[in-house]
Order: sequence, then structure tokens, then C-alpha cells
Amino acid sequence: MRALISSAALLFAMLAASLAADMTTLTISVRSTGGKPIEGASVIVKFVKGRSATKLGKKIRKEWELRTNQEGTVTIPPIPQGTILVQVIAKDYQTFGQNFDVDEDAKTLDIKLNPPQPQYSAH
Repeated sequence: MRALISSAALLFAMLAASLAADMTTLTISVRSTGGKPIEGASVIVKFVKGRSATKLGKKIRKEWELRTNQEGTVTIPPIPQGTILVQVIAKDYQTFGQNFDVDEDAKTLDIKLNPPQPQYSAH
């Protein structure tokens, strides 16, 4: 009986470790084309596809909406590894959106926002 309990505990520990290994802590740095950090930019991160694990029967959060700090960075708690969509919206800059593959334990994305393009009129 004791061997059964210890082997079940070992199996549970290995399962928990394998779930933790499939997660990535993501840091996103948002800057202008001149290298100036952009404070208060809206950063939306959505898990698109890949390993969608559950943790003890609960679904893992797969979508975040955050704002950058004074240094223009935002850190997202562990997200499942796979493909993610990152969207950045900031006043006086073009909206940014792109898919990224994340497969490391920690990843930093450097995003440069362009100034808005001039508007053209047909009249």
C-alpha cells in the first residue's frame, strides 16, 4: 500500500513538472522607431495554437490585456508554449499585430511601433 501511494505521488510530481515545462514567461518591450519607450500602450496577448494543457482540471488562462510601464515593458505570467498573437495599440502610433512562436522557458519580444502614416484623400 505504501509503495502504491509513493508511486502515485511520484507520478503526480512528474505530471506537474511536465506541465510547468510547457509554459513560457513572456516579456514584451514596446518602443518607438527612435528607441524611446512607449508608456501606457495596450498590449493584448492571445494563445492561438499549440499545447493547450490544463492544470489540475482547470483551464489555463490564454488571453491577457495589459498596459506597458514607464520603461515600455510588460511581463506576462506563464503562457502555454505554441503560437501567440501579440497586438499593441498606442496613441499617436500605428497599431501592431503579429503571430510569434514561443517554445522557451522565457522569451523577450522587442516591438517597434511606427508613427502614423499621412492620410490621403481622393478629393
